[in-house]
Amino acid sequence: MSQHIYAHEHPESESDRGGGFTLWFTGLSGSGKTTIAHHVGPELDRRGLVVEYLDGDTVRTHLSRGLGFSKEDRDAHIERLGWVASRVTRHGGAVIVAAISPYEQARANARALVEEHGPFVEVYVRTSVEECARRDVNGLYAKAFAGEIKGFTGVDDPYEEPPAPEIVVDTEGVEPEESAAAVIAKLEEMGLVPAKVAA
Repeated sequence: MSQHIYAHEHPESESDRGGGFTLWFTGLSGSGKTTIAHHVGPELDRRGLVVEYLDGDTVRTHLSRGLGFSKEDRDAHIERLGWVASRVTRHGGAVIVAAISPYEQARANARALVEEHGPFVEVYVRTSVEECARRDVNGLYAKAFAGEIKGFTGVDDPYEEPPAPEIVVDTEGVEPEESAAAVIAKLEEMGLVPAKVAA
């Protein structure tokens, strides 16, 4: 495991934790990570959790400004997301991360950071490259297939599927609301989210 960029503060005991957790959505560009995340977040909010979103693209304009798309830069970007998620988790927040995060070791490093303070729930948003390309209104996949864009995840740069994610959602032929409901149900099962009380 690579050394973390940031130094850790003193470790906390289990009793010090405030009940926070990180929900980490990973998958190809266009798989539906952000869409599903933004259906899950409001439901967590309705159930009384303090929710913080960390979208990979948005964070790149702030925390990861200046980083490119080499493997080293992608790993640094994911480590920064993991570090921020760990801080919010430590203080009891429900962190929702939506990032391609294509490399298994980088995701494992982010998990290690978060799990010092609370649960890390990996959600693999499983969608084929063909379906992601079909959904792509910006034509990035077409340019990648044509060789106009280099290092595009899922085309000429690898996406390493999670070997043991806590949750898998297959989005082809499934509405985002249905995928979000499956995620919420799993979080209830894990005891991380209170059950919805009927009105």
